[in-house]
Amino acid sequence: MPRPSSKDRLLDAAAEVLLTDGAEALTLEAVARRAGVSKGGLFYHFPTKQALVAAMIDRLVGAFDRALEGAGERPGDFLRAYVAATIPEHPDTQGGGPIDRITAALLAGVLVDPGGLAPLRERYAAWQRRLAGDGVDPAIATVVRLAVDGWWAARLLGLAEPGRGLHEQVRQRLLEMIDDGAR
Repeated sequence: MPRPSSKDRLLDAAAEVLLTDGAEALTLEAVARRAGVSKGGLFYHFPTKQALVAAMIDRLVGAFDRALEGAGERPGDFLRAYVAATIPEHPDTQGGGPIDRITAALLAGVLVDPGGLAPLRERYAAWQRRLAGDGVDPAIATVVRLAVDGWWAARLLGLAEPGRGLHEQVRQRLLEMIDDGAR
């Protein structure tokens, strides 16, 4: 397995700081220490905390974009891929994973600096445009996206997410809505 780049090691260290110590502990010094590099080595890649957070968001968004790349060409395929990339088929495979925990911690940190959300807002706008042009009634596509995004947020924050049985039923109903809305 190839060794991660210095930049990836720094992003991994930043994620570890978020997960173990919380958003308020995310400082350039803490990340450099966790990665075992000098502050100069960190500054080479990330001259500011904002640049570090932006790179973390970019990496998470990139992973989501890669999950969407497999969408087919049939009407609704991109929307189906969006559901699949966001909500697992079964509840026992959801929540608490490292990416979800990193995302929740990162979003908490970005709330302190709302400008850090700009790249995420841009990607959401692009995803929405793609969903609205996916061959499904745009209103249905938007309802499904908003439901999925709300479910994702509930999962991240542990807010009464549906249990086994209901999870599968709700997910299936969203997929049926896509099929029903396909033009």
